[in-house]
Amino acid sequence: MLEAKIFSAIVLAPFGFIGVRTEDNLIIELVYLPPRFAEKEPTDAAAALAQEQLTRYFSQVNFQFQLPLKQVGTAFQQRVWQAIAAIPCGEVRTYGQIAKHIKSAPRAVGQACGANHFPLVIPCHRVTAAGGLGGFAHHADETGFHLGVKRYLLGFENVPAYMLNSTQESLWQSS
Repeated sequence: MLEAKIFSAIVLAPFGFIGVRTEDNLIIELVYLPPRFAEKEPTDAAAALAQEQLTRYFSQVNFQFQLPLKQVGTAFQQRVWQAIAAIPCGEVRTYGQIAKHIKSAPRAVGQACGANHFPLVIPCHRVTAAGGLGGFAHHADETGFHLGVKRYLLGFENVPAYMLNSTQESLWQSS
């Protein structure tokens, strides 16, 4: 498969695969891939570490990633990603809650979520719309692969269904 060549590793996940892209021994991107892909052994140490840690996450939901990530994104995106990274496993926040916390707008937060290069490590699946699931990775099709991944991950992390259907302002604990 020609498109698999861009990945330094392709790791099996319960919903399909995760592609790992590396450069100069840094992770430059993690990509959710559908089941039509196949596993690919790591081609370097950073990809091997990512493979190991991604596998551990899927067997230990509270696993804390420690990967060599390339510094990417604008200063604003990094602020959003920092706020997302602070969301505990098993909880969600809305785009509006994060926007209020960092003094921005929900749409801008959503754009930064979609630009996240490191899903799972920066758990953007834990960010939802005020009235439901919202989009995921710039994909809003309710029956599509990416929203299926978001649903899987929230279920895997035991997020209660009521958290996905209301604003739950009390969930946000300011730091």
